[in-house]
Amino acid sequence: MKSAAEELDHILIKGAREHNLKNIEVKIPKRKLVVLTGVSGSGKSSLAFDTLYAEGQRRYVESLSAYARQFLGQMEKPKYDTIRGLSPTISIEQKTTSRNPRSTVGTITEISDYLRVLFARVGQQHCHQCHKPVAGQTAEKIVLELLKYPKGTRVNLMHSLLVNRKGEHRDVIDSARAQGFVRLRVDGEIKRVEDLTVLDKRKKHTVELITDRLVIRDDIKDRLTDSVEQTLRMGKGSMLVEVDDTDRIFSEHLACADCGISFPALSPQSFSFNSPQGMCLACNGLGTQVAFDPDLVIPDETLSLRDGALKPVGRIDQDSRSMTAIFHKQMFEHLKIPTQKAWTALTPTQRKTILYGTGEKRYQINWGSHGTTNSRYEGLLNRLMRRFRNTKSEGMKRWYAQFLANTPCDVCEGERLRKESAAVTVASRTLIDISAMTIDASLDFFDHIALQGSDAEIAVELLKEIRGRLGFLNAVGLSYL
Repeated sequence: MKSAAEELDHILIKGAREHNLKNIEVKIPKRKLVVLTGVSGSGKSSLAFDTLYAEGQRRYVESLSAYARQFLGQMEKPKYDTIRGLSPTISIEQKTTSRNPRSTVGTITEISDYLRVLFARVGQQHCHQCHKPVAGQTAEKIVLELLKYPKGTRVNLMHSLLVNRKGEHRDVIDSARAQGFVRLRVDGEIKRVEDLTVLDKRKKHTVELITDRLVIRDDIKDRLTDSVEQTLRMGKGSMLVEVDDTDRIFSEHLACADCGISFPALSPQSFSFNSPQGMCLACNGLGTQVAFDPDLVIPDETLSLRDGALKPVGRIDQDSRSMTAIFHKQMFEHLKIPTQKAWTALTPTQRKTILYGTGEKRYQINWGSHGTTNSRYEGLLNRLMRRFRNTKSEGMKRWYAQFLANTPCDVCEGERLRKESAAVTVASRTLIDISAMTIDASLDFFDHIALQGSDAEIAVELLKEIRGRLGFLNAVGLSYL
């Protein structure tokens, strides 16, 4: 006699309510390859694994003897009204996802690899401060740039010997003298080498070697070219030009002349948040950092400082005896921050001061019989972080942890790349711009991308691979990712 499961040529499910299923009713044919498709979160896994597989396993285990069942895990009964025609089930686990916080769709499909190579080969570096395009300059280009100044303009060509370093630097002075150079610029002042012996060893010094001083005129080009080439050679590709008491930086390497920032040569590693060359160093390329969360530090914004709005500090009133409360009470008096007002009634400037401090300015704190100190107010969040890092007590670490949370990195703003890499563009788009696009939008961008000259030739195979992988993801219904 056939069982009920064998009589039906399909599996009938009524009223399935597991997880996000909403009273689903469905017939699934037997002895067929059946595919469940749908967008993420539509309930595919809830139906296949958490309902069908779970109930099939549960029924099979219940059919075994009590002795056999003790060696097998018992599954919870799924939420449903009726399931008929169900046979014992098996499930093959698919291990394609990664729990690594550095993994993305781009890294798993290798699209990110090709994007990194594309940006390294044809990307246009921009300065991350002024956003202007950055390019290396030849000696000829530098000469032409300097010749644009009006006739009669005085210019000093120089290159850096040391920057912001303490010491007497006798060797630097002696070397300049031995090479026959006449002038150095020391901490912004031009001095004759013969008048120098040593510098003040207690101070930090910046020293440049002046290789030539000249005046712009019609017949100066040859001399200017020789001097620029010499200065670049001695400065290992970089030089400074002082014009009318203003410095301009020139470089054969990638450098922003306006901001004085040099950039390393681009490589695929420059665009990897898994590589030290590309990752944001503040968050190690994760995009988040553990920080003290203002919402956890101030859970009830209707309270005043006096009544304990700052949870790690507690009440701040005349009866407070903790060192932390005494410190903050006196500090807020110095800063003229009212402790009787609710947190929400304080001005934005006052709230910012409480959380982030006042810089290097010092205020006198009276500790009673313990004397007085002149203390900075570093801000509550900075104070908590410093103490959390310095404590060796596991109990204190657990106490501080209640105020910690994963927050977007305040340097890269959650984008994971260092600022220099994030400022490189291909067809006016940064890697971050492209990564934020959906698969559909990315495919459209790369289908219509227009590169010129050698860039177009270099990018042919790279674009082919990128389009192919994006096209596949689009074809299997993942265009919304």
